[in-house]
Amino acid sequence: MAGLEDVEQPRRNGSATAARWSPAVEDEHALRALELFGNPTEAEVTLPSRPESAATARRLAQVVVLRQWGLSPKMTEDAVLLVSELVGNAVRHTGARSFGLRMLRRRGWIRVEVRDPSRGLPCLLPVRPLDLSGRGLFLVDRLSDRWGVDLLPRGKTTWFEMRVADR
Repeated sequence: MAGLEDVEQPRRNGSATAARWSPAVEDEHALRALELFGNPTEAEVTLPSRPESAATARRLAQVVVLRQWGLSPKMTEDAVLLVSELVGNAVRHTGARSFGLRMLRRRGWIRVEVRDPSRGLPCLLPVRPLDLSGRGLFLVDRLSDRWGVDLLPRGKTTWFEMRVADR
């Protein structure tokens, strides 16, 4: 899967989450990413369009969802996986030099946006059990409550939203 090079792939029990990801293990790296790149809840964070940026985006998502927003480890795990998929698509398919990451929270929802300069639309493909690639948007479609693409004058924003319980 795009952007999950250092994470064990999902197990066959139907779970679409990364099996070895642990908030406690990643916490220090996540806080460091926040210091280096900025907070995607305050302004769009621009990252270079390289495969290693997927790890940075995952770390930013982790620290925001788990620590800043105080959501559950399961919600964090799902959001981190979906961020990785959107970033992987932006890096792999757009040919851009950079992409933007933005995270928003409003009552009952979180929203994650990945902006890139390509106007090429992502395509949700049918997935077969033995497929080795092409599962990114399938996972986004399955784990998010809604997702979409907003065309911009110069590029697009691909986003997903997930319902969350407000305290």
